[in-house]
Amino acid sequence: QVQLVESGGGFVQSGGSLRLSCAASGLTFPSYAMGWFRQAPGNERKFVATVGADGGDTIYTDSVKGRFTVSRDNSKNTVFLQMDNLKPEDTAVYYCAARLGGLVLSSPQSYAYWGQGTQVTVSS
Repeated sequence: QVQLVESGGGFVQSGGSLRLSCAASGLTFPSYAMGWFRQAPGNERKFVATVGADGGDTIYTDSVKGRFTVSRDNSKNTVFLQMDNLKPEDTAVYYCAARLGGLVLSSPQSYAYWGQGTQVTVSS
C-alpha cells in the first residue's frame, strides 16, 4: 500500500532552519505531484508548498515565500521542504501528501495520500 513517511521535524529557535523529508513507497513516485501542508492546534490543515511530478513547477503559500523551498529526488522517491528563517507562527504538524498527475494544486482535497506528520516547533 502507499506509505508517506515524514521526518526531520523538531524544536528550533526563531531564525533557525529545518529540512523535512518525506519518503514515499507503494506508488509510482514520478507520476505524482507532492505537497506539504501544516496544521496548528485548533486550526484547519493549510497548504504550504507543492512541487510538480517532474520537479519543474512549484507554488508556495505567501507566508513562506522566500523562506521555504520544496524539492524532490525522483531517484529516491523523496520530497523535501527546506525551511529557513523559521518563525514561531510556523509551529505546526507538517504533512506531506501525494496527488496523481503533474498539476501543482493547493487544495488538500486534491491529494489522495497523506503521511502521519512531523512536529515543527519554533520558539521565540
